[in-house]
Amino acid sequence: METMEVIQKIIEFADRAHGVQTRKYNTDRYIVMEICRPYTDKLPVLAAAILHDVIEDTPVTGNEILFFLSHYMNAEDQNLTIKMVLELTDVYVKKDFSALNRSQRKRLEIKRLKTISADAQTIKYADIIDNAREISQNDPLFAKRFLTECDDILLALKKGEYKLREKAVSLVREELRKLNSK
Repeated sequence: METMEVIQKIIEFADRAHGVQTRKYNTDRYIVMEICRPYTDKLPVLAAAILHDVIEDTPVTGNEILFFLSHYMNAEDQNLTIKMVLELTDVYVKKDFSALNRSQRKRLEIKRLKTISADAQTIKYADIIDNAREISQNDPLFAKRFLTECDDILLALKKGEYKLREKAVSLVREELRKLNSK
């Protein structure tokens, strides 16, 4: 099966997993994969970029994703994909760490993210780009806090694709500058 056919199958799987769930500010999906695509053509990275929030945002488990991928990818690519999806799934969430405030959870999450693979960090940069654009346009009251957290993440994560990281840093800082000048 060609790479684009596999990508299409993964998109269909992610669509089924998300069901009627949509993004907070628009209905566009898979922007993170499109942001990654100019920087890599590695199937596991593109697949993980599509699936990066499935475990976090849906009832689908890592084992279910792995079983699905077994129909379309070799074992090595399956394992790399699920590894990155798991690396990108937030661990320090309010539901599981309710005794910690947001700032404490974010500090722990950044510490954890520093240990993830370079490819997963590349996807994280793309995710930040995608979210930074939306949040400053649609929720300026929360955007300053969120973008400051993104800047902290980008300061800590330096193993991913350099040009994409620079693009993310530039965008986050530009959006912060705009918010601070208002």
